[in-house]
Amino acid sequence: MTPVQFRRLVLSLPDTTEGAHMGHADFRVDGKIFATLGYPDGGWAMIKLPPGTQDVYVTVEPTVFTPVKGAWGRKGSTNIRLKAATKAKVEGAVRAAWEALRASSEAR
Repeated sequence: MTPVQFRRLVLSLPDTTEGAHMGHADFRVDGKIFATLGYPDGGWAMIKLPPGTQDVYVTVEPTVFTPVKGAWGRKGSTNIRLKAATKAKVEGAVRAAWEALRASSEAR
């Protein structure tokens, strides 16, 4: 998967907008970030998953998904190694991150 393909996939989700944060692209719904592109470098993306969901993706596709280091990773922030990713491997995870954020926004 290329950065362009990741961007296209994320922006295909309803009400998603692109912005920038800390020098890299971010993707938001309801004003909150659920995905980023280009961190820690151009070969990576990040999505925010519920921790239990993160565990599943990291276990099933460890060459694609890895927890972000530290507390953010323990809370579900998950790096995606774009070179190892395909749309089939990433699409469900991106949707899960988007849905989790939408659900938390609606609960408020």
